Amino acid sequence: MQEVTMKVEGMSCRSCVNKVEGALDSIGVEAQVNIEDGTVHVKFDETKTELSTITDVIKAKGYSVA
Repeated sequence: MQEVTMKVEGMSCRSCVNKVEGALDSIGVEAQVNIEDGTVHVKFDETKTELSTITDVIKAKGYSVA
C-alpha cells in the first residue's frame, strides 16, 4: 500500500469532502479530506491504481491538484 498527501484547491465545505471521498472510494482508494488545510491523504494499492488516476478523479470533480 502506498500513502500520499496532496494539496487540493477549491474544497470549502462538507459537500466537497463527500464528493472527493466518494469518488475516490469508487475506484478503491481510501481518502481522508482535510478542508482546513486543503489536503487529501490517500492510501491505495499501487498495483491496482496509479497516482495519476487519483488526481484525474479529483480534477473531474472540479478541484485543482497542486
